[in-house]
Amino acid sequence: MTARTASTARRAARLAPLLATTLAGGLITTACSSAAADEPEVLFADEFDGPAGPVGQPWTMETGGGGWGNDEMQVYTDDPANVRIDGDGHLAISARYDDGRLTSGRVSTYGGYSVRYGTVSARVALPAGQGLHPAFWLLGDNIRSVGWPTAGEIDVIETLNDAGEYHTSVKAPRDSVDRGQEVAASGVPDEPLAGEFRTYWMRKEPGRIQTGIDDTTLLTATPGDLAPDAQWVFDAPFHLLLNLAVGGNWSGPPDEQRTPNPSTMLIDWVRVTAL
Repeated sequence: MTARTASTARRAARLAPLLATTLAGGLITTACSSAAADEPEVLFADEFDGPAGPVGQPWTMETGGGGWGNDEMQVYTDDPANVRIDGDGHLAISARYDDGRLTSGRVSTYGGYSVRYGTVSARVALPAGQGLHPAFWLLGDNIRSVGWPTAGEIDVIETLNDAGEYHTSVKAPRDSVDRGQEVAASGVPDEPLAGEFRTYWMRKEPGRIQTGIDDTTLLTATPGDLAPDAQWVFDAPFHLLLNLAVGGNWSGPPDEQRTPNPSTMLIDWVRVTAL
């Protein structure tokens, strides 16, 4: 048994009164729920425990450049310098500037894990620095066949630059607008986000999506919020993404004096629980 599997097994043992689980690497996937009806059933969990090394299934690394929709500057790689398990119980996604090349990381559960309904949450310490744009979000599983925004997008949390404000949204296809319709909420959080572990969550149920930070609900979206020519596509399976973008139309370019090199987004855990 590897150190990561052993550590995960200890976590599963603490959940044993509630869950019947199957262990694989750092993952806990639920076979059934057995007790404690007041506790939500855990459908999926990754605690990112164990020794330093590459992240495993169901996560895959999405690589390449090309702006990624916002004219961003980074190239996403599968280099451990950009995406790794750090050995201290976190997934670390780092943006770096080396030898004139700006690189970062983006991971996805596309083809490995999807959720139709449930509560998706992650405990994350967001980075701060000019030009940084970290995100925890979801895309419709049909993204590669129908494209964006037809597949739909759910942004659980995005921050820009010093992470002084939160941004959360759903993006739906709309016939009259190429980039679809956005239903969004932004504001200044009660407590700092940069460098502090906070729990960001999204509750997805039939005809309703909510997002929040810790115990605070930030956004509620329903089909009634959409324009007549927009489509509610959110009752389909969606997969999870985590990334750290740099530069682009929204955050602006990085700055040698105000952008740490490297800049790192730390994820303590990701979980999905049943409604």
